[in-house]
Amino acid sequence: MSMLPSFILRSLVNGGSHLSNFHSFSSSSNTIATHIEALSNKPMSMPGRGKGKKDYRFDSVDHALILFNKMIVKYRKPSIVEFTKLLGAILRMKHYAIVVSMCSQMELLGVSHDVYSMSILINCFCQLGRIDFGFSVLGKMLKLGVEPDVVIFSTLINGLCNQSKISEAVFMFDEMTEKGYQPNLIVYNTVLKGLCKTGNTDRAVRFLRLMESRGFEPNIVAYNTILDCLCKNRLLKEALDLFSEVKVKGIRPNIITYTCLIHGMCNLGQQEEATRLLNEMVDNNISINIDTYNILIAALCKEGTISKAVETVDMMIMQGIEPDVVTYNTLVDAHCKEGMVSEAEDIIDAMIKRGIEPDIVTYNTLVDAHCKEGMVSEAEDIVDAMIKRGIEPNVVTYSALINGHCLQNEMHKARRVFNLMIEKGCAPDIVTYSTMINGYCKGHIEEALKLFQAMRNSGLELDTVPYTILIDGLCKAGRIEFAKELFCLLSDNGLKPDVYTYCIMINGLCKEGLPDEAYRLFGSMGDNDCLPNSCCYNVMIRGFLHNSYTSKATQLLMEMVGKGFSADIITATLFMDLIIHSNKSILL
Repeated sequence: MSMLPSFILRSLVNGGSHLSNFHSFSSSSNTIATHIEALSNKPMSMPGRGKGKKDYRFDSVDHALILFNKMIVKYRKPSIVEFTKLLGAILRMKHYAIVVSMCSQMELLGVSHDVYSMSILINCFCQLGRIDFGFSVLGKMLKLGVEPDVVIFSTLINGLCNQSKISEAVFMFDEMTEKGYQPNLIVYNTVLKGLCKTGNTDRAVRFLRLMESRGFEPNIVAYNTILDCLCKNRLLKEALDLFSEVKVKGIRPNIITYTCLIHGMCNLGQQEEATRLLNEMVDNNISINIDTYNILIAALCKEGTISKAVETVDMMIMQGIEPDVVTYNTLVDAHCKEGMVSEAEDIIDAMIKRGIEPDIVTYNTLVDAHCKEGMVSEAEDIVDAMIKRGIEPNVVTYSALINGHCLQNEMHKARRVFNLMIEKGCAPDIVTYSTMINGYCKGHIEEALKLFQAMRNSGLELDTVPYTILIDGLCKAGRIEFAKELFCLLSDNGLKPDVYTYCIMINGLCKEGLPDEAYRLFGSMGDNDCLPNSCCYNVMIRGFLHNSYTSKATQLLMEMVGKGFSADIITATLFMDLIIHSNKSILL
């Protein structure tokens, strides 16, 4: 072509600088020499070398490496065709760095690349996340006079999409079509998938219409991509409209189509509609898989309709679809959240009888439920049974046990579990630390402060939760100055207090007889993009009332009502008491 697209020209200009990096990359990857040296004395069969074979097939990458070595030894300058077959075989085994290294050695042997070998190399760089090297190879192709084909452009576009460089991918697509390169359906679907990956639904739909205008009838894969994006963005009406369009065009929906819609309906609480769609799948002879059922079962459990979830499982079994561990874990979790721990244990017994082994999620759910019900000893028995089955406790297991002991105010036992998990090589996370700090705040504030400092020294990325817990503990312990320091430390560490943190600090200041300081803090909330909510208003009003700031409390009450909030039962009771004792309305 006489006119090259600008993105190709940029590749050509930048090709030289990147190509030196390409050789550095190949030398730093798994080198062929190292592998071959280790394998040179091992006799192995090399399948796929018979006559008439179109491609090489290997049991492992070691076989391919031995063949590569033999080709180098036997032929002074092996054929690029044979090399390309070998590279393609290793590419299919997903050993991308090895392919790059082999290509580098090929060049040292003087073997000239063709469009197929360069296409493989570009694919490997894209898979390795080095799209810049992929463009360098494209630039090298053009310097050598090798004409790129649509497969190479498709690979580069896909590489850009995988790195979330969607704008660059679309730009490349546009220029490629303008310069006469005809994209195929795979390229269209790749760009469409990229647009949906970034949640750009409107642009994805416009791109779908562009496909149609250019004579490419979108297939079910393209429609499924957009349907999934629409459902994830809670645009269910638009998804159902597109679904109707698919059926009108005579395109047969598949299980992925229905699963996307069912998931979208369940997320919006439309379980009955989801069930109707499930029945439609059966009527259309579309085999329903376990994933589709699990989505519906999870949604029914989330809505609290556990009995319907159990009925759905029974219906699934009647249709010959066996529940899996995810199905049972969903039911166990739902029963535990409703306090039906005994029923949850029965479900686990049933799953074991059906030959499905409980996993760490199953046991953690049960341990957590027992701990919250105050049955910590039983929870420890479950952990012992879990270990006997070969499942090691993880940070969630230990955190649940620690929480159980903290709820019983057994901090010595909680600390013992905390120390045990560290001994076992299981690092506490922010939930573990927050749970322990919360437990210590109920009577052991010094220990809470020590553990908080240990958490800060651990290197964990902290959020506002442990700060808020400790601020609350300090306020309740009358350590208001420490609480104020810790509150200021939040912003020093790049964190912003949330509404709950402000409420705790405002309440603490008011209880210490500092309503003016509390009100200044209340007024500064907007500076942190955290506007007061109903809870904050009620806390501040009660603080004024407790400190006999009746007039200010009344003014703030009127302001709160004007913003659409209302007094809670505690605030309303305080005002009623004030009215009764003053024998007149404070609003007059």
